[in-house]
Amino acid sequence: MTVGSRSFPFMAKEPALATIAVYSLKGGVGKTTFAINLAWASASISRRRTLLWDLDPQGASSWLIQTDQTSRDAAQAIFSKDVDIRKLIQPSTVPGLDLIAADTSLRGLDHLFREMDKKKRLAKLIESLGRDYDRIILDCPPGLTETSEQVLRAADLIVIPVIPSPLSQRAMGEVARYLVQRGGSHAPIMPVYSMVDRRRSLHRAALESQSGWHAIPMASTIEQMTVRRKPLGAFAPTSPPAQAFAALWTQVERQLLAR
Repeated sequence: MTVGSRSFPFMAKEPALATIAVYSLKGGVGKTTFAINLAWASASISRRRTLLWDLDPQGASSWLIQTDQTSRDAAQAIFSKDVDIRKLIQPSTVPGLDLIAADTSLRGLDHLFREMDKKKRLAKLIESLGRDYDRIILDCPPGLTETSEQVLRAADLIVIPVIPSPLSQRAMGEVARYLVQRGGSHAPIMPVYSMVDRRRSLHRAALESQSGWHAIPMASTIEQMTVRRKPLGAFAPTSPPAQAFAALWTQVERQLLAR
Protein backbone atom coordinates (compact mmCIF):
# COMPACT_ATOMS: atom_id res chain seq x y z
CA MET A 1 0.00 0.00 0.00
CA THR A 2 1.24 3.54 -0.80
CA VAL A 3 0.87 6.41 1.66
CA GLY A 4 1.99 9.67 0.15
CA SER A 5 5.25 9.01 -1.65
CA ARG A 6 6.23 5.97 0.41
CA SER A 7 5.23 2.35 0.07
CA PHE A 8 4.29 0.14 3.01
CA PRO A 9 3.67 -3.54 2.25
CA PHE A 10 0.79 -5.31 3.95
CA MET A 11 1.78 -7.79 6.59
CA ALA A 12 1.09 -11.29 5.32
CA LYS A 13 0.86 -12.96 8.70
CA GLU A 14 -2.62 -13.22 10.20
CA PRO A 15 -2.69 -10.93 13.23
CA ALA A 16 -3.58 -12.05 16.71
CA LEU A 17 -5.19 -9.39 18.87
CA ALA A 18 -2.54 -6.95 20.07
CA THR A 19 -2.90 -3.97 22.38
CA ILE A 20 -0.75 -0.86 22.00
CA ALA A 21 -0.77 1.58 24.91
CA VAL A 22 0.21 5.19 24.25
CA TYR A 23 1.40 6.21 27.68
CA SER A 24 3.56 8.74 29.47
CA LEU A 25 4.23 9.74 33.04
CA LYS A 26 3.97 13.37 31.90
CA GLY A 27 1.10 15.17 30.24
CA GLY A 28 1.51 17.47 27.26
CA VAL A 29 3.88 15.22 25.33
CA GLY A 30 1.58 14.41 22.39
CA LYS A 31 -0.18 11.25 23.56
CA THR A 32 -3.43 12.08 21.77
CA THR A 33 -1.59 12.91 18.54
CA PHE A 34 0.19 9.57 18.74
CA ALA A 35 -2.95 7.58 19.59
CA ILE A 36 -5.03 9.08 16.77
CA ASN A 37 -2.38 8.73 14.10
CA LEU A 38 -1.31 5.22 15.07
CA ALA A 39 -4.96 4.14 15.11
CA TRP A 40 -5.43 5.66 11.66
CA ALA A 41 -2.34 3.84 10.40
CA SER A 42 -3.59 0.55 11.81
CA ALA A 43 -6.96 0.89 10.09
CA SER A 44 -5.81 2.53 6.86
CA ILE A 45 -2.28 1.25 6.19
CA SER A 46 -2.45 -2.24 7.67
CA ARG A 47 -6.22 -2.65 7.19
CA ARG A 48 -6.53 -4.01 10.70
CA ARG A 49 -9.84 -4.15 12.51
CA THR A 50 -8.95 -1.39 14.94
CA LEU A 51 -10.43 0.00 18.15
CA LEU A 52 -9.24 3.22 19.80
CA TRP A 53 -10.09 3.16 23.51
CA ASP A 54 -9.86 6.60 25.11
CA LEU A 55 -9.07 6.20 28.82
CA ASP A 56 -8.12 9.83 29.41
CA PRO A 57 -10.91 11.81 31.16
CA GLN A 58 -9.97 14.84 29.05
CA GLY A 59 -11.35 12.93 26.06
CA ALA A 60 -9.24 14.66 23.41
CA SER A 61 -9.03 11.60 21.16
CA SER A 62 -12.78 11.11 21.44
CA TRP A 63 -13.48 14.73 20.52
CA LEU A 64 -11.30 14.49 17.40
CA ILE A 65 -12.94 11.45 15.80
CA GLN A 66 -16.22 10.85 17.62
CA THR A 67 -19.40 10.50 15.54
CA ASP A 68 -21.83 10.27 18.47
CA GLN A 69 -21.42 13.36 20.64
CA THR A 70 -24.07 12.24 23.16
CA SER A 71 -22.59 12.20 26.65
CA ARG A 72 -23.57 9.06 28.52
CA ASP A 73 -21.18 9.31 31.49
CA ALA A 74 -20.88 5.53 31.21
CA ALA A 75 -17.21 5.02 30.29
CA GLN A 76 -16.36 3.93 33.85
CA ALA A 77 -19.37 1.59 34.07
CA ILE A 78 -17.72 -0.77 31.57
CA PHE A 79 -15.26 -1.80 34.28
CA SER A 80 -17.87 -2.47 36.97
CA LYS A 81 -19.97 -4.58 34.56
CA ASP A 82 -22.87 -2.13 34.78
CA VAL A 83 -22.69 -1.59 31.01
CA ASP A 84 -21.81 -4.12 28.32
CA ILE A 85 -18.59 -2.96 26.67
CA ARG A 86 -20.00 -3.46 23.18
CA LYS A 87 -22.80 -0.98 23.87
CA LEU A 88 -20.27 1.84 24.11
CA ILE A 89 -18.35 0.97 20.95
CA GLN A 90 -19.16 3.38 18.13
CA PRO A 91 -17.81 3.96 14.63
CA SER A 92 -15.42 6.87 14.35
CA THR A 93 -15.02 9.33 11.52
CA VAL A 94 -12.15 7.15 10.23
CA PRO A 95 -13.25 4.21 8.05
CA GLY A 96 -12.39 0.90 9.72
CA LEU A 97 -11.70 2.49 13.11
CA ASP A 98 -14.07 2.08 16.07
CA LEU A 99 -14.00 4.10 19.26
CA ILE A 100 -14.77 3.72 22.95
CA ALA A 101 -15.09 7.35 23.93
CA ALA A 102 -13.98 8.92 27.18
CA ASP A 103 -16.26 10.94 29.41
CA THR A 104 -16.14 12.63 32.80
CA SER A 105 -16.97 9.41 34.67
CA LEU A 106 -13.37 8.27 34.08
CA ARG A 107 -12.24 10.75 36.73
CA GLY A 108 -13.27 8.19 39.31
CA LEU A 109 -11.69 5.21 37.58
CA ASP A 110 -8.66 4.95 39.88
CA HIS A 111 -10.95 4.81 42.90
CA LEU A 112 -13.09 2.13 41.24
CA PHE A 113 -10.05 -0.02 40.47
CA ARG A 114 -8.91 0.23 44.09
CA GLU A 115 -12.37 -0.81 45.32
CA MET A 116 -12.68 -3.69 42.87
CA ASP A 117 -9.19 -5.02 43.58
CA LYS A 118 -9.13 -6.78 40.22
CA LYS A 119 -5.68 -6.17 38.80
CA LYS A 120 -6.45 -7.48 35.32
CA ARG A 121 -9.94 -6.08 34.74
CA LEU A 122 -8.83 -4.06 31.69
CA ALA A 123 -6.91 -7.03 30.29
CA LYS A 124 -10.00 -9.24 30.64
CA LEU A 125 -12.19 -6.73 28.81
CA ILE A 126 -9.65 -6.47 26.01
CA GLU A 127 -9.47 -10.25 25.76
CA SER A 128 -13.26 -10.36 25.35
CA LEU A 129 -12.90 -8.26 22.17
CA GLY A 130 -10.40 -10.63 20.56
CA ARG A 131 -12.86 -11.91 17.96
CA ASP A 132 -13.83 -8.41 16.87
CA TYR A 133 -10.50 -6.59 16.56
CA ASP A 134 -6.90 -7.10 15.51
CA ARG A 135 -5.45 -3.98 17.13
CA ILE A 136 -6.59 -2.00 20.17
CA ILE A 137 -4.95 1.37 20.79
CA LEU A 138 -5.20 2.74 24.34
CA ASP A 139 -4.97 6.51 24.84
CA CYS A 140 -3.91 6.54 28.48
CA PRO A 141 -4.06 9.25 31.15
CA PRO A 142 -0.67 10.44 32.42
CA GLY A 143 0.86 9.45 35.74
CA LEU A 144 1.51 6.27 37.72
CA THR A 145 -2.00 5.44 38.92
CA GLU A 146 -4.31 2.46 39.36
CA THR A 147 -5.40 2.98 35.75
CA SER A 148 -1.83 2.96 34.50
CA GLU A 149 -1.22 -0.27 36.44
CA GLN A 150 -4.13 -1.84 34.53
CA VAL A 151 -2.77 -0.50 31.24
CA LEU A 152 0.74 -1.81 31.84
CA ARG A 153 -0.65 -5.27 32.57
CA ALA A 154 -2.92 -5.28 29.50
CA ALA A 155 -0.58 -3.90 26.83
CA ASP A 156 1.49 -5.92 24.37
CA LEU A 157 3.55 -2.84 23.51
CA ILE A 158 3.92 0.50 25.30
CA VAL A 159 4.64 3.50 23.06
CA ILE A 160 5.99 6.42 25.10
CA PRO A 161 6.18 9.89 23.50
CA VAL A 162 9.26 11.70 24.78
CA ILE A 163 9.94 15.38 24.18
CA PRO A 164 13.71 15.85 23.65
CA SER A 165 14.20 17.58 27.00
CA PRO A 166 15.79 16.43 30.28
CA LEU A 167 12.47 16.39 32.21
CA SER A 168 10.61 14.34 29.61
CA GLN A 169 13.53 11.92 29.24
CA ARG A 170 13.69 11.60 33.03
CA ALA A 171 9.97 10.72 33.09
CA MET A 172 10.54 7.98 30.53
CA GLY A 173 13.37 6.61 32.65
CA GLU A 174 11.11 6.58 35.71
CA VAL A 175 8.60 4.42 33.84
CA ALA A 176 11.34 1.98 32.84
CA ARG A 177 12.63 1.79 36.43
CA TYR A 178 9.12 1.31 37.75
CA LEU A 179 8.53 -1.65 35.43
CA VAL A 180 11.77 -3.25 36.56
CA GLN A 181 10.91 -2.72 40.24
CA ARG A 182 7.48 -4.31 39.77
CA GLY A 183 9.18 -7.53 38.79
CA GLY A 184 7.79 -10.17 36.49
CA SER A 185 7.28 -9.78 32.79
CA HIS A 186 6.04 -6.60 31.17
CA ALA A 187 5.34 -5.37 27.69
CA PRO A 188 8.23 -3.96 25.64
CA ILE A 189 8.67 -0.19 25.74
CA MET A 190 9.04 1.80 22.53
CA PRO A 191 10.15 5.39 23.32
CA VAL A 192 9.59 7.85 20.46
CA TYR A 193 10.76 11.45 20.31
CA SER A 194 7.82 13.84 20.02
CA MET A 195 7.56 17.51 18.97
CA VAL A 196 11.10 17.48 17.59
CA ASP A 197 12.54 20.80 16.45
CA ARG A 198 15.92 20.16 14.85
CA ARG A 199 16.76 23.87 15.01
CA ARG A 200 17.21 23.49 18.78
CA SER A 201 20.61 22.27 19.94
CA LEU A 202 19.03 20.41 22.89
CA HIS A 203 16.79 18.45 20.50
CA ARG A 204 19.67 17.68 18.14
CA ALA A 205 21.78 16.42 21.02
CA ALA A 206 18.94 14.17 22.23
CA LEU A 207 18.47 12.72 18.75
CA GLU A 208 22.17 11.99 18.50
CA SER A 209 22.21 10.30 21.90
CA GLN A 210 19.34 7.96 20.93
CA SER A 211 19.76 7.59 17.19
CA GLY A 212 17.68 4.42 17.10
CA TRP A 213 14.50 6.09 18.35
CA HIS A 214 11.82 7.21 15.90
CA ALA A 215 11.19 10.96 15.89
CA ILE A 216 8.01 12.88 15.11
CA PRO A 217 8.75 16.44 13.99
CA MET A 218 7.03 19.51 15.35
CA ALA A 219 4.89 20.95 12.56
CA SER A 220 1.96 23.28 12.05
CA THR A 221 0.26 20.43 10.20
CA ILE A 222 -0.18 18.63 13.53
CA GLU A 223 -1.95 21.67 14.96
CA GLN A 224 -4.35 21.51 12.01
CA MET A 225 -5.64 18.17 13.32
CA THR A 226 -7.72 20.01 15.91
CA VAL A 227 -9.17 22.32 13.25
CA ARG A 228 -9.97 19.61 10.71
CA ARG A 229 -10.68 16.96 13.37
CA LYS A 230 -8.91 14.35 11.28
CA PRO A 231 -5.72 12.27 11.55
CA LEU A 232 -2.74 13.52 9.54
CA GLY A 233 -2.99 10.71 7.01
CA ALA A 234 -6.54 11.76 6.14
CA PHE A 235 -5.68 15.33 5.06
CA ALA A 236 -1.88 15.65 4.75
CA PRO A 237 -0.51 12.18 3.90
CA THR A 238 2.70 13.49 2.31
CA SER A 239 3.59 15.81 5.20
CA PRO A 240 6.72 14.95 7.22
CA PRO A 241 4.82 14.13 10.43
CA ALA A 242 2.33 11.89 8.58
CA GLN A 243 5.22 10.03 6.96
CA ALA A 244 6.96 9.74 10.34
CA PHE A 245 3.85 8.22 11.93
CA ALA A 246 3.47 5.80 9.02
CA ALA A 247 7.08 4.67 9.47
CA LEU A 248 6.55 4.34 13.22
CA TRP A 249 3.47 2.19 12.65
CA THR A 250 5.42 -0.10 10.34
CA GLN A 251 7.93 -0.63 13.16
CA VAL A 252 5.11 -1.24 15.65
CA GLU A 253 3.63 -3.91 13.37
CA ARG A 254 6.99 -5.59 12.91
CA GLN A 255 7.53 -5.76 16.64
CA LEU A 256 4.05 -7.12 17.30
CA LEU A 257 4.31 -9.78 14.59
CA ALA A 258 7.69 -10.87 15.94
CA ARG A 259 6.21 -11.79 19.34
